Formats: sequence, structure tokens, C-alpha cells
Amino acid sequence: MSLQLQIDRLGTPRQTLVAGLDLQVAPGQVLTLMGPSGCGKSSLLAAVAGTLPEGLQFAGRVRLDGQDITDWPTERRGVGLLFQDDLLFAHMTVGENLLFAVPPGPLAERRAQVASALAEAGLDGMAERDPASLSGGQRARVALMRALLARPRALLLDEPFSRLDTALRSQFRAFVFDHIRQRGMPAVLVTHDEADVADPALRVQLGVA
Repeated sequence: MSLQLQIDRLGTPRQTLVAGLDLQVAPGQVLTLMGPSGCGKSSLLAAVAGTLPEGLQFAGRVRLDGQDITDWPTERRGVGLLFQDDLLFAHMTVGENLLFAVPPGPLAERRAQVASALAEAGLDGMAERDPASLSGGQRARVALMRALLARPRALLLDEPFSRLDTALRSQFRAFVFDHIRQRGMPAVLVTHDEADVADPALRVQLGVA
């Protein structure tokens, strides 16, 4: 599963943020986008996910495993998202948050997937917990497992490590990158921290003339 991005132009009618960029991310690789705030990093992720806000325009193509998904609706693209905030549903338990992402099927099988995900994240026995009772690192792991339970074909990461302290950041970063490699999915990471770069050869600096 590979991700190919052809960005002819991304921006507003009056301002170009990104132009003339061709990128390819192989299975299990993490492409890192860096640059100053407002240079188009998160907008590029939105173009891939199909969630560009009104006022932003994208000219180019997005291909996932050879399929052109540029004009597909967001829900059909099979792209997972992980943000700076974990965005867990406050009115649901940890287990219910995870179950929400599992594709339709027999309930027993879906619950088994949730239990497996909790075990994989080192959160055994926490299905009935209130997300607010978890630590920042635990909430981050739940958010990742929820994204992965939806079985995405690619993963987009918008500064998901930035709210964690240094020790937790390093641990969670390794946890995320391990899962990307194990699942053989392409990923695109937006960050301001050089320590987050998985492979210097896959680092792209935006906002540079």
C-alpha cells in the first residue's frame, strides 16, 4: 500500500501555500512535513483526507495503492487521522470509544477486537474507564488504537506528540511508528520537532522559497 501525492497547487484564491510537489510514501514509511506555522502542512493533510475547509483549493492528485482517490468523499478514502488532541468522546467509556471505530459485524467479534487493541496498548482492564480518568499517554494510545481499529489504508498524523512531555513523547512516538511498520501502511506526519523525524530522507520542508 503506497501513497502518492501530486500537489500542483494548494492554497486560497489569493495565496499559494504549496505548489509543484510530488511525494511518494511506501508501505510502512513515515513522510515528515515540517515548516513554519501557516505554510500549508495541515492543509496538505486535509487535502489527502478530503476535509479541506471552504476557501482552500487543491489542484493535483491523491493516489492510494494506485487508486486515484482525489475526488472520493472522506468516508470512502480509508485514511486514518490522529491529531494533537486525542478527541476521545467524553460521554463514552474507553471501550465504547474503541468500539465506535470497529467496522460493522457480529458484536462479539467487534468486542474481541476492542479487547485485543486494549491489550496491545497495555491498557488491559480499562474498557469501562472514563477517558477523563486516564493519563495523557494512555489517552494518546487509545486515540491511536481507535484510528487503527477503523482499518485505514494510510495514516495522517497532525502533531500527535506535541502535548506530551519529553519521556512520554518518545515512548508514544516509538509506539506509533512500530504500528505503522507492522501494518505496512504509509503515513504522513506534521511536526515542528526534529526528534519526530523517522527518516531524514523522508523529511520535506515547506514554506521555503
